[in-house]
Amino acid sequence: MVTEECVSAIVVLIVQNIVGLLINAIMLGCIFMKTAQANRRAETLIFSKHAVISVRNNKLCFMIRIGDLRKSMIISATVRLQVVRRSATEEGEVLPLDQIDIHMDNPVGTNGVFLVSPLIICHVIDKDSPLYELSAGDLQYDDIEVIAVLEGVVETTGITTQARTSYVSEEILWGQRFVPTVSAEDGMYAVDYSKFGNTTKVPTPCCSAKKLDESGGIPRLKPNEGVTLRATVRRRRGSAGVRRSKKQPE
Repeated sequence: MVTEECVSAIVVLIVQNIVGLLINAIMLGCIFMKTAQANRRAETLIFSKHAVISVRNNKLCFMIRIGDLRKSMIISATVRLQVVRRSATEEGEVLPLDQIDIHMDNPVGTNGVFLVSPLIICHVIDKDSPLYELSAGDLQYDDIEVIAVLEGVVETTGITTQARTSYVSEEILWGQRFVPTVSAEDGMYAVDYSKFGNTTKVPTPCCSAKKLDESGGIPRLKPNEGVTLRATVRRRRGSAGVRRSKKQPE
């Protein structure tokens, strides 16, 4: 046992306590870094500054672009879209922030994505969409907000991370689409992130998807129905107050 007369044992005990405290501090720091790294990882998941509405495969579609700035992959990445708008029930109850899920046009039938390069997330505006009766003119006066949530597991830590953003009416461009960012060079694919948020104007009917269906679809649209080549932009009148986390590449 340690006694007052055994100086060497007292010194060894003090050194042991100090080393134990250092080991505990290092372990706590490693655990904290592992948990905090998920937040830093979410900063590298980027969204386009604007959403667009244009024709894709003869259907009116709502589209956004997402990307990942790091080489490490996001495992089991999923994307969810919701529309937040003011609505009322049949009984007259007013819902100021009604949240409605909207489905993506994904061939595999799920919301899972593989973020090896910037992807365009497409939502077909059909009869089941909350944007079915929205036209270019309505977009200028309707207070809606589309929320996009990207969630996945960080490959290096195994911790779930989430990045989210939202698009209000003036951030939704009617009659535009995203320019390509991926090109083939010498048998390899190159991604130009400087074009990540760039859009170009395309001919798009200014009427709603409901009116298009009633007229027989886009191929049967009469010339006098008109198309729009200018994005609809209006001054913001208010949003649903969703926390925004748009990240743009430098």
